[in-house]
Amino acid sequence: MRKSILLLLFLMIGYFNLAQDNEEKNKNKALKTSKNLTWQANKMLSEDKFIEAEVDYRKAIAKSTENIAAPFNLGNAYYQRETYNEAFVRFKEAAEYATDKKSKHKAYHNIGNVFMKRKEYEKAVETYKEALRNNPTDEETRYNLALAKELLKKQQDDNKNKNEDQDQDKKEEDKDKKDENKDKEDKKEGEDDKKEEGDEGKNNEKEDDSDKGKEDKKKDEDENDKKPQENNQNSPKQPRPNQLSKQQVQNLLEAMQNEEKKVKEKIDAKKVQGNKVKTEKDW
Repeated sequence: MRKSILLLLFLMIGYFNLAQDNEEKNKNKALKTSKNLTWQANKMLSEDKFIEAEVDYRKAIAKSTENIAAPFNLGNAYYQRETYNEAFVRFKEAAEYATDKKSKHKAYHNIGNVFMKRKEYEKAVETYKEALRNNPTDEETRYNLALAKELLKKQQDDNKNKNEDQDQDKKEEDKDKKDENKDKEDKKEGEDDKKEEGDEGKNNEKEDDSDKGKEDKKKDEDENDKKPQENNQNSPKQPRPNQLSKQQVQNLLEAMQNEEKKVKEKIDAKKVQGNKVKTEKDW
């Protein structure tokens, strides 16, 4: 029983080692094929056959991720053709697949160059720093880092000035709008004042006409009162309301005189008939 278990264990170990060997062989075979495809792509690229080279580079990348040269060289090909987005993808791929610092340094250095071309200076600064972490002695990377910092500062200053100019332009635009609105309001107020003055003038004219009409009416009445005397002094005065005319007064006086005369005659007649003459005695 014990021998059976040991035998089984040896068989399993052997199988595992065999599988590892086969896997290693396959990786090596794939890596070799990938390198051959990379060499062929490099040849096509040197002959200015970019499409054929691109196809071989892609095949090489698909065959083995251990072949860092394939994505790195394809990234360089894209970079030379100014296809910076594709170049960035391939350089990043190379940086991720790289297992040694030298390969990582080259990949990050080239990624920094892509950011410089895209004027993404802040990202370029960080990427060059990462490249220097993997190879602090590289003077080209150090120079590119200093240049990226300088361009970043200039970009930030330009953006600051641009923002200030935009703010100033906005303030001036707002001021112009404010002045324009104020001019419109002043113009409207002026028109309203003018309209009110016109209406007031019309009202004053109406009031003046009304006052003038009243004065003219009063003047006409005064003239009418004076007119009979001035134009016809012989004509009788027109009686005022509740006042007897001269003729009516004359008639009334005559009637009163006649009445008094009649009364007097009656009194005299009564005296003659009713009163006896008293004679004095003669002693």
